[in-house]
Amino acid sequence: MPPGTFRQWVGLMDALGIIVGLDIGEARTGIARSDALQMLAFPHSVVRAGTESEMANGIAAALRELSPVLVVAGMPLNQNGEPGPQAARVASLIDQLRTMTPVEIVVQDERYTTAEALRVARDMNTRGKTRKNKVDQVAAALILQTYLDRRGAHAAGETHSSPQG
Repeated sequence: MPPGTFRQWVGLMDALGIIVGLDIGEARTGIARSDALQMLAFPHSVVRAGTESEMANGIAAALRELSPVLVVAGMPLNQNGEPGPQAARVASLIDQLRTMTPVEIVVQDERYTTAEALRVARDMNTRGKTRKNKVDQVAAALILQTYLDRRGAHAAGETHSSPQG
């Protein structure tokens, strides 16, 4: 490795920081985090709460611990792309979080993530409460990975679509 390359790589990772993904539920919210290069999403943890206020406080505490540069929250949409029945509750919680943390929060379509997360949890041979926790974390990771992939594809499209001189 050429001199200074490692230092530049570490500097790049520090500049990028992690992105956190959220799969917001009524009783549990799954949390995922990206790697420092913002390429891969990993299941991280679950926040459990009885009320919306407790959930917002729990998520805000997790965000303070993780120190992300961005938060991606899943928005429940119907198959036609319109906000689903839970969308208003999720939007309300996101609004609360925006007053509790300085980190930008963006929303990402979460259609089909729970079904895919259930399949992954089944493949992991988990049961009961362990499965529920894994499903929430995996769903958050799927939401975040979708965001990372789309952002990467958009950036690649900008690079490849620039005019040749």
